[in-house]
Amino acid sequence: MENEIPAVNRVDQIRDELVAMQGRRIRVRANMGRSRIVESVGTLVNAHPSLFVVEVEGRRGRVVRQSYQYVDVLTGTVELYDPETGEGLVGPSSED
Repeated sequence: MENEIPAVNRVDQIRDELVAMQGRRIRVRANMGRSRIVESVGTLVNAHPSLFVVEVEGRRGRVVRQSYQYVDVLTGTVELYDPETGEGLVGPSSED
């Protein structure tokens, strides 16, 4: 229990990892509540101080921007994976 990273520091660590991955394609799995889970593949375009933005190709070839908070990655509400291998990238899904 002594070696656990405080949540604030863990959020900073998640942000730093995502800043390093800007421009990379990722698969996002987001739990939207009420048994609704949304999965999409897109490009991580921006990592702001409190959220990150993923561009996803939507219906009819439109580009849709989706934003998520780093805290959602920390709590497991949003999971990030490599679209090729299915391996967890950051957050609880990437730790063993």
